[in-house]
Amino acid sequence: MIVKVFENEEFAGRAAADAIIAQISAKPNSVLGLPTGSTPVPTYRALSAACAEGRVSFKDVKTFNLDEYVGLNPAHEQSYRYFMNDNLFNHVDIDIANTNLPCDGSDLDEATAAKYDEKIIAAGGIDFQLLGIGRNGHIGFNEPGGAIDSLTHKQKITMATREANARFFGGDPMAVPEYAVTLGMKGIMNARKIVLIAYGANKAQAIHDTVYGRVTADVPASILQLHPNCSIYVDKAAAAML
Repeated sequence: MIVKVFENEEFAGRAAADAIIAQISAKPNSVLGLPTGSTPVPTYRALSAACAEGRVSFKDVKTFNLDEYVGLNPAHEQSYRYFMNDNLFNHVDIDIANTNLPCDGSDLDEATAAKYDEKIIAAGGIDFQLLGIGRNGHIGFNEPGGAIDSLTHKQKITMATREANARFFGGDPMAVPEYAVTLGMKGIMNARKIVLIAYGANKAQAIHDTVYGRVTADVPASILQLHPNCSIYVDKAAAAML
């Protein structure tokens, strides 16, 4: 595991974008795993600018998002489909048919969830997985205490995560959906390369536990210690406990 510390989130975000650009340059039909939330926004902004400048093309790229809320229509402004369109897909030359999320906001059964993993395998597997991290160490919506060998599944969102995401829902944790569909830990670990990005003092403990803590389901991101090609990009605040 390689840790890189940057002056601020803009520099770290651009570095993550540069890593993705390098991946696409090496393999134009790369399969990317993508997160949502506020953390990847600087990276998506940098990728959009790079595409507009002709420094990267997404025309042959396929993407698979980590997760989606259950109960939000794709047109809902807090759905992750809406987020991805608004922050990246509408600003680059990607074929929208090549962009995938684990559900369309509707509930799903185990067999339907398994089809997402099958679709990733059919695409050749994820070449580059970008990750964020929650304050409690979750990645995707793989919450503490879950199975570390899970595949795509429906996940009950902890109150801690709902409270953290309440800022997107008018400050009300109860307005945050109770369930999401998420790529599982096994699916994440199957990616050939992983870059995790984290910013701010409120992520410092999670980053410390991810890098130096024991590998445990209580800190889902700690399993990344076992990945052969994983880097962590953080700003100085998130690196405060390293």
